[in-house]
Order: sequence, then C-alpha cells, then structure tokens
Amino acid sequence: MGKRKVLSEAELKELVLPAEGEILGRVIKLLGSDHILVKCVDGKNRIARIRGKLKRKIWVRDNDVVLVAPWDFKSDERGDIVWRYTLAQVDWLKANGYLPPDF
Repeated sequence: MGKRKVLSEAELKELVLPAEGEILGRVIKLLGSDHILVKCVDGKNRIARIRGKLKRKIWVRDNDVVLVAPWDFKSDERGDIVWRYTLAQVDWLKANGYLPPDF
C-alpha cells in the first residue's frame, strides 16, 4: 500500500463564497478522527467533519476560518467542512461584509 500524495495548498488561491445553506465559521478545537468543533457566524457551535474530497488536500488548524454546510438533520449540531480560507481571503471576506469584523 503506497503513501497518499498530499497536494500543495496552491488550490486555495480561488475564493469560494458561501452558497445558500452554507455558513462561515471558525475552528475552536480539533476533536480527532476528522471531527472539528466549529463556532459558526449564526452563534451556534457545530461538530463538523472534513469531507473526504478535502481530507488529504487541506490541513485545518485552530482558528482557521472554514465554510460549513449543515446537515439536513441535526442542522444545529452537525455539518461538513467544505472549504478552508487563507488569511488574505479572510481579510477580503471581512472587508466585503461576509464576516463580522469582530469574528
């Protein structure tokens, strides 16, 4: 069994904006086994997991801003992480009103 190739984070150059039903959030704590505690913009804490498509491509750390897609059931408690933003993208999101300035 070979090693999985970890791609560079150059793919993060494009900016993915929140679509309908997606929420921005900040990573509070890494819980292990690809589960992460995220504080969302709507004030709720959700346990989110990294989607399999992104699992080996991006590395999520504490205080990263991520895009969360809440599940259809238990939408107030659970969700999937769809994207992670770089620091420059976070500044752009704050400047254009997608994120509150104190977030």
